[in-house]
Amino acid sequence: MFSSSHFKGGDTLLYGEDISHSFDYTLFKNITLSLSKKEKIAILGISGSGKSSLLHILSTLLKPNSGKVFIEGRDIYALKSSELLKLRRYYIGIIFQAHYLFNGFSAYENIELSQILTNSKIDENLLKLLRIEDILEKKVTELSGGQQQRVSIARVLTKNPKIIFADEPTGNLDRVTAYDVMDAIFEYIEDKSAGLFLVTHDENLAKRCDKIYRLEDEKLKAL
Repeated sequence: MFSSSHFKGGDTLLYGEDISHSFDYTLFKNITLSLSKKEKIAILGISGSGKSSLLHILSTLLKPNSGKVFIEGRDIYALKSSELLKLRRYYIGIIFQAHYLFNGFSAYENIELSQILTNSKIDENLLKLLRIEDILEKKVTELSGGQQQRVSIARVLTKNPKIIFADEPTGNLDRVTAYDVMDAIFEYIEDKSAGLFLVTHDENLAKRCDKIYRLEDEKLKAL
């Protein structure tokens, strides 16, 4: 059994134990995995295999049918709602393929929200790495889809999360921009001793991670 003692002074950020889930059909059974500091994990699989559902379970958004998830040594689905909210706000960052920005705000104001909510600072170098320093004063509705996605990623990273969950984060970007964005995320993981859980269809991108798994036949298989 995993406990908080595994986290004290150690490198483990996340531990999922015997996770199973189904909707109308079984997605996966008895998945166990861990994520350590400075580690990047990629999950591959066909559409409908359960990749996003697994990410949602590990990132506090979906309670599994069975199994447990530990973050900071705490069983996240045993926490009070107020404790879970703090965990989401200060410890984890989720990057979706859809940007979920506030359209009435400028790009900078969207990023500034993270700064205000988490008492963090906006990293000017990050804005340069994402190539958005020249569009910060524009309204979200004036930005291209790729620019909106990069602003969304900047907003997540400004929180200074210890774990980043990324669900097809570059799906709306061209290949060159996508790799620039992932370079920025990988640099963040290294500099902040954070961890990355990445869901992607891009096998070349997955190969840049430390561990690669494929979700198929209801199992998580190491590659």
